[in-house]
Amino acid sequence: QVQLVESGGGLVQSGGSLRLSCAASSSGVSIITMGWYRQAPGKQRELVADITAFSYTRYADSVKGRFTISRDNTKSTVYLQMNSLKPEDTAVYYCKVGNARFSSWGQGTQVTVSS
Repeated sequence: QVQLVESGGGLVQSGGSLRLSCAASSSGVSIITMGWYRQAPGKQRELVADITAFSYTRYADSVKGRFTISRDNTKSTVYLQMNSLKPEDTAVYYCKVGNARFSSWGQGTQVTVSS
């Protein structure tokens, strides 16, 4: 369907920042929603943030005020700016894109926040 390339994960100290990027292949498929999910060991995968083609955004309560999602339609890329990171943010972060007909997932990128 759509190939996704994620980058930006890594190890950061508590209070630090990271920016995740997810670039979608330009295959002619219309992508309406782009977003980020995360999953920690022993936890359910959860929505972190997503953004629609008309820039409507949603955030998990736990990241409101700290994370910002944005998209560059020219580059078919979605970003997640993560500030004031906490150990509780440690997880594998997955990019997801889709429309009414399909959804595609990235391979995931590890984010580790040390205390």
